[in-house]
Amino acid sequence: MMKRIAVLTSGGDSPGMNPAIRAVTRTAINFGIEVFGIRNGYAGLLAEELEPLDNLMVSGINRVAGTMLQTSRCKEFHELEVQKRALSLLEKHRIEGLVVIGGDGSLTGARALHRLGVPVVGMPGTIDNDIAGTEMGIGVDTALNTIISMVDMIKATASSHSRCFIVEVMGRGSGYLALMSAISTGSQVAVIPEYRLNYERIVELLDVRFRTKHTNCVIIVAEGVCPGHEFMQRLMDTGKGRIQQDVRLTVLGHVQRGGIPSHFDRYLGSRMGEMAVLALTQGERGVMVAQVNGRMQLRDFDDILSRRKTIPADSIRLARNLGIEVGDAVEVA
Repeated sequence: MMKRIAVLTSGGDSPGMNPAIRAVTRTAINFGIEVFGIRNGYAGLLAEELEPLDNLMVSGINRVAGTMLQTSRCKEFHELEVQKRALSLLEKHRIEGLVVIGGDGSLTGARALHRLGVPVVGMPGTIDNDIAGTEMGIGVDTALNTIISMVDMIKATASSHSRCFIVEVMGRGSGYLALMSAISTGSQVAVIPEYRLNYERIVELLDVRFRTKHTNCVIIVAEGVCPGHEFMQRLMDTGKGRIQQDVRLTVLGHVQRGGIPSHFDRYLGSRMGEMAVLALTQGERGVMVAQVNGRMQLRDFDDILSRRKTIPADSIRLARNLGIEVGDAVEVA
């Protein structure tokens, strides 16, 4: 049985990280294992920012956005010598198992430590929902609810002024947030990196809607395609003389990360946190906790990090059947 483990959050923060930290801490303590929190991700590990966690310290944090351990991006962790230094520091502090919560970059760092012999279990903490092997990542549901709330407000003013609003949402390599929020808000266009963009079709759609008295329009753009202001300029250039509406841009930015965790994310983070500790105590190594068909399963780092997660085909079909423009049918490799 392990005697001491540590947990860190790395990369972008996501709602539900705190419930995951809480679950790791309380489950470990229930097994008689000491728990240490590593502040500021891998950078904090290299700076030896470790502190003991107990039940009182994690009490109530499940309702708090962000991560109590704070987070950062550590580019130098790609270097083997830096990874070896992290290994020696874990050994110095007698850490026998590590839980890493974060996105693909964070999990890549976790895999590197695993290959050096550190017992590591990961959790997908990213609002983009771009990690293969799991149906949902921690924070995705809350981010979507935040986007939907914002877009609903934007649609109200769009209708009042007969405007077209371009809304830029997060999604560096994945259009999941843009597509799902477009479906849920009744928006007209979802611009996502997985499908080729067709400006002419979007201009035609705007023209038809305006002529048929549908005076408002919302276009949701994933930041991974291009910045919202660039999309807006290209759209205006393509539709010069044909776009009759006033077109405005709203960039939602980091507000998408800051929502109070939804029930789903509190529950998902708690389930994944518990499973991560159970996995370590049962000798599992180099794996990520994943949700598959609603159940918690373990996926090898090599498997999840070697594949690109795709947008569900039935969601694309649904969007098109609802009249949402999502681009050309051929997927971009």
